[in-house]
This record gives sequence, structure tokens and C-alpha cells, in this order.
Amino acid sequence: MGDNGGMRALITNDDGIDSPGLLPLAHAALEAGYEVLVAAPNKQYSGAGASLAGEPQEQGFKVTHTRPRGLSEEIEAIAVHASPALIAYGAVLEFFGARPDVVLSGVNLGPNVGPAVVHSGTVGAALTAAAMQIPALAASMSTMRPRRWDTAQEVIAKVLPTVAGLPRDGRILNLNIPDLPLADVRGIRPTALGRYADGVDEAADQVKMLLGGDAIVNLLSEFDEGTDGLALSQGWATVSVVQGPMHDVEGFDVPTTSF
Repeated sequence: MGDNGGMRALITNDDGIDSPGLLPLAHAALEAGYEVLVAAPNKQYSGAGASLAGEPQEQGFKVTHTRPRGLSEEIEAIAVHASPALIAYGAVLEFFGARPDVVLSGVNLGPNVGPAVVHSGTVGAALTAAAMQIPALAASMSTMRPRRWDTAQEVIAKVLPTVAGLPRDGRILNLNIPDLPLADVRGIRPTALGRYADGVDEAADQVKMLLGGDAIVNLLSEFDEGTDGLALSQGWATVSVVQGPMHDVEGFDVPTTSF
């Protein structure tokens, strides 16, 4: 067990309460010593971004207590009738118990790389938490039909200690994990968010990348050198720092104008 006793981790996702991707994230947090609550959408919310969609109730959220198959008996789990971002928002406002110390979102079925992160409900939940000064991680697998959940849990365990130390300025960690035996993973590599290499700019492919799913899996090797998509296709687990809303951007000034 880790040394995070007394700290709370909220686990959510955009694939819904029945997704097997919740298990490696929840169990890695439990092994790290967190008190863990799984609060995931009652249905599929892929592509929801940071949407605050849901079924509002007078007294908060509509919640069903459940027991996802394979989840440790030590972990409480609830299905919430709300998008992942709204769940993160509600957790920070203490609708599901004490305010979490970290929010961990995923593990997503399929990668979240490049500009597609803007549309991801998995990333949207993490960014929502970070906007309210809660350290957050979004984790995703390299394929839509992952098999190596054991690898996912091991990689997450290596990254988790970094999450709590994130600055409280809207930054999150965006982790993508190759669906490979752990011995075949080349390591964990920091990368920039990807874009296509020069020459791969056909409109149809750009749309495929934004839509995600199997289309983006098939295009990972077309990303620029040093970016998440290409490194993931080469067998690396990739970590990108993504920042949500912020006051200004270094190196860009908007001129003051008088009327």
C-alpha cells in the first residue's frame, strides 16, 4: 500500500459504470493508499467533453449504488445520471461525500491524443476538476478493445505519485497506455499533444482524428515526431500536460483599444 492514507480519490470515466477501464484506475489508487470512490455515468458519455449534461434532482444527483464486476469490495461504487464533467463538478462540491484530493478519469477505451482531447469526456472530467484546483489525471488505452488491463494498472501506479504534485492552475496529466504486455512497453515518455505530420492534411483524415475511435487508432503513426500519437504507436506510454482555462498565454498580447 502507498502512503496516501486519509486522501480521497474520485474515479470516473465517459464509457459508463460497466466499463472494465474503471478497475485498473480504481485498484491502482487503492494500492497507493487512497480512499476510493467510483462515481461513473449510468450510460455512455463518450465525446461529451466538459459538458454538464445530466438529470438534475432537487436534492442533487440521481444515484444508484452498484457493484461493477471485478471491483474490490473495499471500494464504493455509484452510477450517476450525469456526464463525467458534471460528476467531477458534483464531487468537488461534496455531493458524494468529502471533497476528493485527486480526480482520476478513465481508463478510456481508445486513445485520447492530439486535438481530440478537446472532445473527450474522459479528459473533460479531469479538466473540470483541475479548474476547481483538484489535481487530476485522464488515462486512456491505445485501442478500442483493450486486453492488457494489467499493464494499464502498472503504468498508472508509476504515474500516480506525480498527480498530487500538479500545480493548481488548471493543468492535468493526459496518459495514454499501449495495449501491450508490460515487458513490451518501452517506458513512460513525456510528449506534446500531437498533430499530423506534414503532408497528412486531408480533410477526411482530420475529421477522423477528431472523431476518435478506431479511426484515430489507425492514424497514430501519422503524427509528428515527439508527440503523443506517434510515441504511443511505437510502444511508449505517453504523458502530456494539458491546461484548461487560464488568464493569459505567454507571448501573446491583445492590444488595448480606445473608442
